[in-house]
Amino acid sequence: MRILKEDSIAVLVDVQEKLLPHIHEGEEILKRTARLIEGLRLLEVPVIVTQQYTKGLGPTHPLLAQGMHEFSYIEKISFSCCGEASFIDRLRESGKKTVILFGIETHVCVLQTCLDLLHSGYKPVLVYDCVSSRRPEEKRIAAERMKQEGAVVTTFESILFELARVAGTEVFKKISGLVK
Repeated sequence: MRILKEDSIAVLVDVQEKLLPHIHEGEEILKRTARLIEGLRLLEVPVIVTQQYTKGLGPTHPLLAQGMHEFSYIEKISFSCCGEASFIDRLRESGKKTVILFGIETHVCVLQTCLDLLHSGYKPVLVYDCVSSRRPEEKRIAAERMKQEGAVVTTFESILFELARVAGTEVFKKISGLVK
């Protein structure tokens, strides 16, 4: 399956201030995720942001919020993003069928969102190096399950170049700078 930017939307799942310090390799995930968001912005791929129980877990990490400039988030208490009607509405309104997933935690909210997207006829793409959990084993097993269920598993560099499709453009040059 070829991933095309015209048919793609991205979902940043719950990368929140109070949760991130407990995540395995949290700082590295944060840095890669910030570069992924910048690349998606350059490619004009829309990004939906979710926050799980903001009152308890805090807002989206400032580094990511800054990179998206102005954004609104979808508040959720359901582990799956698909458990929130406003999330489903935003997906439907976008008309996109490929959903690029990244965030935390891999084995809870990202996994359940992925499974629900598959059930609803979407094509989830898991950005493996931009997801994590408290324990690395949880991430690995959840990613394996998503792949077994039919999700595409990729990396942030790979997805950005696939969405860009060609070299030699200004966008390509900027994305090349992001992945170095």
